[in-house]
Amino acid sequence: MMKGSHFFAASAVLTIATALLAGGGFAATDSASHSKYAGQEQREIKSLSQDDMDELMRGGGWGLAKAAELNGMPGPAHLLELKNDIPLTPEQVTHIQSVFDEMKQQAISQGKTLIELERILDQNFRDQNINEADLRSLLAKISKARTELRFTHLRTHLMTTNILSKEQIAHYNTLRGYSSDPCSSIPKGHDPAMWKRHNGCK
Repeated sequence: MMKGSHFFAASAVLTIATALLAGGGFAATDSASHSKYAGQEQREIKSLSQDDMDELMRGGGWGLAKAAELNGMPGPAHLLELKNDIPLTPEQVTHIQSVFDEMKQQAISQGKTLIELERILDQNFRDQNINEADLRSLLAKISKARTELRFTHLRTHLMTTNILSKEQIAHYNTLRGYSSDPCSSIPKGHDPAMWKRHNGCK
């Protein structure tokens, strides 16, 4: 009887331990499979947050001009914010303001187009009413709208850079925190003389 009691007790412990491990395993699996997108299914348009749509609707940059901004080619919005610190001449301010106004008008219109196309894409998937041909066509339209919007933002950086002196560009980059001193921190692979000339170093 004693041996049988020990057997049943050991079996009970093993069963409990197995259940606990199984429960822990399920918990770990649930945690690992929990999508990082959880909650985004509540969005009006799944691929765009409310912040995304707000920025597009007001003609904001939406990160589309980083290729210019982070390579030493300022855009109009921040130039106007820093006009007294750079400083800009009254003529430069007038010119840059004109560039900014034109860009914003175009960007708002293009942003609305992009939002509407993303809304159509979202609705088609929500209704589960889309085939491969329609999907390819709609994605091509979205890609074109995004490209046009990005062109609008990057184009303004080309235009404003031509309005500024090299010294002003260097000062802008310092004010924006991109380089504490571009004249003393020459990146590897750059010709020192060309780098200093480009950044207005003396």
